Amino acid sequence: MHEYVHGYSGREAERLSDQAQTLSEIIHHDTLFPERSFVLEAGCGTGAQTVIVAPKNPSCRFKSVDISPQSLDSARANAANAGIDNVEFEQGNIFTLGFPDETFDHILVCFVLEHLPDPARALVSLKRVLKPGGTITLIEGDHGSAFFHPHSEAAVRAVYAQVKLQADSGGNALIGREIYPLLRSAGYKNCRVSPRFVYADSSNPAMVEGFTKNTFTAMIEGVRDKAISGGIMNEADFDKGIADLYRTAARDGVFCYTFFKGIGIKEEPI
Repeated sequence: MHEYVHGYSGREAERLSDQAQTLSEIIHHDTLFPERSFVLEAGCGTGAQTVIVAPKNPSCRFKSVDISPQSLDSARANAANAGIDNVEFEQGNIFTLGFPDETFDHILVCFVLEHLPDPARALVSLKRVLKPGGTITLIEGDHGSAFFHPHSEAAVRAVYAQVKLQADSGGNALIGREIYPLLRSAGYKNCRVSPRFVYADSSNPAMVEGFTKNTFTAMIEGVRDKAISGGIMNEADFDKGIADLYRTAARDGVFCYTFFKGIGIKEEPI
């Protein structure tokens, strides 16, 4: 199994839930599918996005797959706790899906490609199970889009420690900027990408708490041991970087980040 750089701890599951809930309107206000669609959620993880998207599309059926049995157990529990009954969970590998050709009306892939060693091949694999005329929706972040006040070189280095660790494990924390060319190279048509900008200052304490602190900084903080043991940063510098990231959540602080949402269509046969 490909290594998930953030790990599968309970704290990581909590962070994913915080992220999904905080960003739900920014990212998913338009994640809407035609009525009675059969939708594949590829790489559902702990179901953090499932419990947001499935209720927004109550007439649709979802098949949510993930490679991790541990994550699927959490996803099933989260969906059950939310009273969601239009989702079926199944273990599966994006690169070797067992579904027949042209099974799904639409496909959703959220925060998954960044962890894959060959995202272009994944998009080709997914296209096989998508019906002609169906859409694929990709959502990814890009750590290169993070900027903040007060500026801190230690914080920038801590962020890029996570970027390096993800690259070393075969992923790409800068993949948001590549969504459009990835869709095009995989043969999808009418591709379009919309940036989803996150801005957090003290006028919006919920965003500061939910994103600056509990989503982004918590994610970077979570790779502390790997960054130090891997010699990417020393302990003092990394801890200063994390402290400076939390400093951006203060009354005079500002934190900005951009997610990218792309949609492509599988061309109808002529």
